[in-house]
Amino acid sequence: MTVDQAKQVLERYGQGHVLRFWDILDEGARAQLLDQVAGLDFESLGRMQALLKAKAAPAASSEPVAPDVVEWTPETKAEAYAAGENEIRAGKVAVLLVAGGQGSRLGYEGPKGAYSIGPVTGRSLFFFHARKIVGLCRRYGVRIPFYIMTSDANDAATRAHFEDHNYFGLDRNDVTFFVQGMWPALDAKGHIILDQPGHIFMSPDGHGGTLTALAKDGCLADMERRGINTVFYFQVDNPMVEIADPAFIGLHVARQADVSVKLCAKRDPKEGLGVVVERGGRFEMVEYTELTDEQANRRTAAGELYFKYGSVAIHVFSFAFMKAEANKAMPLHVAHKKIPVCQEDGSVVKPEKNNGYKFEKFIFDVLPDAKTVLNLAFDRAEEFSPVKNASGVDSPATCKHDMQAKWLRWFKAAGIQMPVNASGAPVFPMEIDPAYALDAADLKRKGISLKAD
Repeated sequence: MTVDQAKQVLERYGQGHVLRFWDILDEGARAQLLDQVAGLDFESLGRMQALLKAKAAPAASSEPVAPDVVEWTPETKAEAYAAGENEIRAGKVAVLLVAGGQGSRLGYEGPKGAYSIGPVTGRSLFFFHARKIVGLCRRYGVRIPFYIMTSDANDAATRAHFEDHNYFGLDRNDVTFFVQGMWPALDAKGHIILDQPGHIFMSPDGHGGTLTALAKDGCLADMERRGINTVFYFQVDNPMVEIADPAFIGLHVARQADVSVKLCAKRDPKEGLGVVVERGGRFEMVEYTELTDEQANRRTAAGELYFKYGSVAIHVFSFAFMKAEANKAMPLHVAHKKIPVCQEDGSVVKPEKNNGYKFEKFIFDVLPDAKTVLNLAFDRAEEFSPVKNASGVDSPATCKHDMQAKWLRWFKAAGIQMPVNASGAPVFPMEIDPAYALDAADLKRKGISLKAD
């Protein structure tokens, strides 16, 4: 893009101020700014401006209703598990990881996925995710493609982490990195904010941007070429996730669902998990902040929370639905934030109050378009212990405790008693490589083999 082309498109959309410092920029800054302008999504920019003018989204038309949620029985789970194994064995399953975040809140300056979480070895979150896929590939004799969404901030470091660890035993030809989209922030008048004379302030477009990025970077085309039918989606901060859980996959396929969502019982009415609801015959996700106090605390006749189940961002998508949604304009969500701004004189000010607006897309906003949605309950003790905070709840300490508690249950199921202290925690720290054992049944087979030796 030339500067004349940039001027033309910016002025057409009322953003000519973006080039106001052009004459004082060096060649490198000019090239960087032109690259940013060339990458702007002006259609989405127009939608952002319209959202700011509207000030607020229209009110919901009806009261949300708690949806039906499937709970396993031994019989239904066994049947679904077999169906899921067939889907995996046939090479129709892909794994999609959202890993664009940094570990700053944990005191770690690097990709969150590279954060050390192994109770014994200190191995990273990426290790546990990748090794589960290695285990699945070995178990089913199949190649499972692994798509990892990074961000501008951590893409190079994420790739280097995988290189440094030889892709954790995965075939590098089956691992694809792609970068999340970035959007400009706007001021109250709908103008793009510069945070340097030659730089537009940009922020990630949200996990809903996954679909656009998959299409843009050729990942959807790669899935289609591989014959993928089912895509397992999860986020990087939860090392206990059961990746491509065969029972979950199998039930999704059997129900011919467009989207399937795993849900767990909330710890309390205000826990920070979104809830799936039905409204007007369609499914939606309602953020916990959007529930009124009455809705959050509402109880059934049996005394349980009416909106009992929360979403932890473990989903399965049909490939056909995902491909169709990638070409649709998703709803926008806006947040009022403090954003560094370049003044008229070229100086940069870091505001003390919110001065600009960031915009995001959320992956769950595809739910209303789905003809069939499966909501499946799961036991959070088995599959969910995120690493979000440096201390307290959902911290490295709680996650390591929960991981080891799960492995203790595996050993018990395998008939192996491990020494524990008065609180039930293992006397000696323990860790199981997922490629060695994916579940209690795997460990039991290995235990029998070891005893026989």
